[in-house]
Amino acid sequence: MNQDERNARIEEYGRGFDELTAALAGIPREAWEFVPAPGDWSVHDVLVHMADSETMGALRLRKMIAEPGSTLMPYAEAKWAEALSYRNQNVDDALQTFRLARQTTYRLLKTLTDEVFKQSAVHPEYDRPYTFEDWLKSYAEHVPAHIGQMKTIHKTWKERRK
Repeated sequence: MNQDERNARIEEYGRGFDELTAALAGIPREAWEFVPAPGDWSVHDVLVHMADSETMGALRLRKMIAEPGSTLMPYAEAKWAEALSYRNQNVDDALQTFRLARQTTYRLLKTLTDEVFKQSAVHPEYDRPYTFEDWLKSYAEHVPAHIGQMKTIHKTWKERRK
């Protein structure tokens, strides 16, 4: 990834919260608790997951910067959702956690030198070094992927209300 591509990805990452809130504006709050099928997540669950994922991502990035070559912590998102009782967590707090983690990490990314972007870490789910490019791609694409998921949940909610 060259510098222009990297900068474009950083800007894509930086727009994540605004894209998320724009998508949520089209989903009524009463639909946020709807669970399409047993074992599925609601919009509420997705939002709490996104807060956890974003804080995990923020920590992973900082570890890659401060401790290149170190091992990053994996996490089993389904286990977290159950063990941390996502449905009982405050969704507004989750949104603010996501916003702040995304904002501070975006600002940090904008300050990094080219040399730092060459660093990598060990990610237990990868069989090769986990690079900044891997991190940036994953976290830039995370919001759009979950927006799609939430739109599908909303569509199903609307269909079942007919």
